Amino acid sequence: MGYVSAVPPPRNDAVPEPEHEPEREPRPEAPDSRGGRRSVAVALLLGTLGATVVLLASGRVWARGTTAFGGDSLRLTADGQTVTGLPAALAIVGLAALVAVFAVRGKSRLLVSALLALSGLGAALAAVFAADGRSALDAEAARTTADTAAKVAGMTQTAWPYVTAAGAALILVAGLLALRFGRSWPAMGGRYERDGSPRPRKAAVVDPDRPEDLWKALDRGEDPTSDQGR
Repeated sequence: MGYVSAVPPPRNDAVPEPEHEPEREPRPEAPDSRGGRRSVAVALLLGTLGATVVLLASGRVWARGTTAFGGDSLRLTADGQTVTGLPAALAIVGLAALVAVFAVRGKSRLLVSALLALSGLGAALAAVFAADGRSALDAEAARTTADTAAKVAGMTQTAWPYVTAAGAALILVAGLLALRFGRSWPAMGGRYERDGSPRPRKAAVVDPDRPEDLWKALDRGEDPTSDQGR
């Protein structure tokens, strides 16, 4: 009689290696989302730069001329604030609107974005149409010579009105970007807003051996003996 073993013979079946799971490609980000985040930085840069250029260029000399005074020629100059104060005022409005865009949401953001664009457009038009500066120089001639009939002669213009218009155009572009991508821009303080849901209140631990804890629990309307014996 042959020897019979109760131990089963070892199996030579090779354990199949797990199939390599293909790596998942990252989900491509939406173009509107990427464009919205980029547009925030671009709009802030253009709006701030444009307002700065308008305010600085408005303080420069826009027009020069001469007027007759006592047989001599008197030189006159007029800066942008003297010619027209509208571009500088609209630049300040645009700068305030640029900040306010991030403080509001929904339709309010759309209205503020429109105000930003209109302030840039208005400042550019005011700078271009008031670039002549003749009226301001005539008024300066009358004031300097104390002669209401005095007029300016040999008037020349500088490039500062058109620099002002270029800065205002940057504000306009910032407003157009806000109108196009403003819905996806973050709101100021949005990370710290509460969703209105009640937060769970953690019950205070009451030590039954400490009388002061028992009295504090009774003051809070709690039953200090409810957890005993559990």
